[in-house]
Parts: sequence; structure tokens; C-alpha cells
Amino acid sequence: MSEQSLAEEFFDAATTLLAEVRTTQAEAISAAGRLLADTLASSGRAFAYGAGHSALPAQDVVYRAGGLAVLNLLPVPGAVGVDVRPAHLGSALERVAGLAGTVLEASPARAGDLLVIVSLSGRNVLPVEMASRARELGLTVVGVTSLAYAEETQPSNATGTFLKDHCDVVLDNRIPVGDTTLRHEGVDVPFAPASTVVASALMQAVVATAVGLLAERGIEPPLLRSGNVDGGLAANERVFAENAQRIFYR
Repeated sequence: MSEQSLAEEFFDAATTLLAEVRTTQAEAISAAGRLLADTLASSGRAFAYGAGHSALPAQDVVYRAGGLAVLNLLPVPGAVGVDVRPAHLGSALERVAGLAGTVLEASPARAGDLLVIVSLSGRNVLPVEMASRARELGLTVVGVTSLAYAEETQPSNATGTFLKDHCDVVLDNRIPVGDTTLRHEGVDVPFAPASTVVASALMQAVVATAVGLLAERGIEPPLLRSGNVDGGLAANERVFAENAQRIFYR
């Protein structure tokens, strides 16, 4: 097998997964987009959270050209991407009870807001506690996860539940347990994860749905433009000023 054919296999696997979520998750995407539009139309605020590599799709919709200016990252110190050393400390923090609730209660999030939680396995303490506490505080919760983990693995938290059990809407990214797409003769470990590609696509699909719904209601979506096009920075400053009470990354 050539290097090129392995690359082609990965593209095939990723596009197959994207096609699968496009078909199977259409209703859930519409529901999540509607919740986001409803939240923003009622002057609510929106947040996205993910730990480890699941933070990447959450970050992908924050402060993004062509995206909604009012989407904010809800960071948990030490568990955003792989920004700590040693890197496995972030994985350990995902299993610390009480951390998610403490971060959420100290954040600007409040009743009536929306929180999107991205967690591939949805089995660790952090995402489960985050979702559970958010709903207790009156937030709407959308989960982006793989339901395969709930079917094939055991929860890694004291509640015995998964992220999916604490959400108003669940988007199943259809990623298999282990998050890999390829095998190769002579390589013992499966490789080529696709969860970031698929979860990011789901996030952008939800945002696009919300943008369309806001426009249909006669509400101008607070969209950002690229700072690398003429007039983009000035246009963004107007959006920031008009939505200052709902933006927390400035």
C-alpha cells in the first residue's frame, strides 16, 4: 500500500462519516440550530466547551470569520486542547469531580443561555458534570458525542451516565470507539482519527442553521468578517460594540 493510497483511504473514511452524519443527524442539527437561534433571539448568550482534542471543534466556532460573534469558549483551565505539560495532565483533569461545576458557576453563563459540549466518548467526569450542572442552572445543553461509546464502553464517572443523558439535543458524530479509521499491515495500532473533522463539521452546520433561522425571523445575525478583507476589521468592531454584553473573549 502506497503513502498516497493511505491518504486516499483516510479521505474516503472521513467523507463517508461526513455523509453519514449529514443523513442521520439532519433532524438533530436542525433542532440544535433552532435552540441556538432561539437563545440568541431572546438575548441569551452561547458557549462552547470541549476537553482535550474535543476542544478543537468548540474553538472552531469562536471568534471566527463567517461565524457568529456571540459564540464564546467556556474554558476549563488545563483542559483546553493540549495546552498543559505534561499533556496527559489534561486527560487526568477530565476525571476530577467538582471541577466542571466550579468552572461553570464562576463563568458568565446563566439561566437561559446555551452551552454546546463536545466530548467524543462522553464518559468522563468533566463533560458529564458540566452538562448536568448546566441544566441544573437553567442552561440549554447540546451535546456532540459518539453514541457508540455509550453502547460499547462503561462510564468513567460516579453517576454511571454519559453526556448524552444530560442534553436537550444530542448530535451523534458516528465515530467508532477508539477514534481511528485506518489499519495497515505491519502496524499494530489503528490510526488516522477523524473525530475532529466530523465534530467541526457538525458545529458549523448548527451555526449555519441558526444563521438562516435568525435571518428568516428578520434578525440580523451577528456575523464576523475576515480581518483580511477590506473593511472587515471596521465591520467587526461594529458587531462587537452592538453585542458587547454577550461577548466574553474580548
